Amino acid sequence: MLSPLLPWDYTDPLSQLALRSIAAYPGWIADIEAQSETRAEYWRCGMQVREAANPDAALAWCQAHELAAQRELAQPPGTLWLPGIAQVRNPRLVAALREAVTRLGGAIHTHCAVESVSSQGGRIVAVHTLKGAFTADQFVLATGAWAGSALPNLPAAPHIRPIRGQMLLFKLAPGVLDTIVYRNGLYLIPRRDGHVLVGSTLEDVGFDKSTDVATRLRLHAEAAELLPALADVQPVQHWAGLRPGSPDNMPIIDRHPDFENAFINAGHYRYGVTLALASAELLVDLMEDKPTALDPAPYSWQAALERRWVQNR
Repeated sequence: MLSPLLPWDYTDPLSQLALRSIAAYPGWIADIEAQSETRAEYWRCGMQVREAANPDAALAWCQAHELAAQRELAQPPGTLWLPGIAQVRNPRLVAALREAVTRLGGAIHTHCAVESVSSQGGRIVAVHTLKGAFTADQFVLATGAWAGSALPNLPAAPHIRPIRGQMLLFKLAPGVLDTIVYRNGLYLIPRRDGHVLVGSTLEDVGFDKSTDVATRLRLHAEAAELLPALADVQPVQHWAGLRPGSPDNMPIIDRHPDFENAFINAGHYRYGVTLALASAELLVDLMEDKPTALDPAPYSWQAALERRWVQNR
């Protein structure tokens, strides 16, 4: 889903990053698909929000930020329709991006754990991995949920920790659901081939990616309330992932405070794909010492030091 779940619930800096990224997606997807000859399944299917806590305030926010939204009068009170919300199929996007990078001459090394870094004079000179050492003029730390874990000679990013999310996948006939549906933290995301993604939990359990039956049953029951067609269908997949959790969902996009040639792009929590394009734009501008389209201060290492965990959203 290319949107913070309820975009009006978040801070202005996060909203700015999200809206800029979302606006860039259609053109960027077209470029990646052309370069890779692989479809990422970008789909502007819209989103229905049920039981919005304050629909008037939500509509006012959408109007102020030029995000199309309206009440759905035929639905229960508090139901909103956001026709411009889009989605992309994550695994296929990654496949397209990987193919595009390879065709452009890039190299991707998988299953290549970083063990340490070596530095000299305030600069990283090499990253040491299970597959040997890598050198470069500049380095980017984009280690997801592991960004908050220190390595020898490399301090951990502040306040980033893994947050587990369990999800279900169902298979229905194509067209049974043709829009994203959200209610009270639960979302259903349809795919064009009839698959329906249901999620998700927020579990502060460290690096544990296990799943449990109780959560599967709860997610299934809640999903069936939103889409009765799911009631008698068993999930075809149940898995868990680890998000790079951060206070207020705010990422760190900045130069590393200890190394002049190292940068960090991490802590995007639930919205890594949504925020990816604007985050990359800001990161590259910082690396090239160019003026930035957005004020970089809210995404700085220093700003992250000052934030504290209060609640998960």
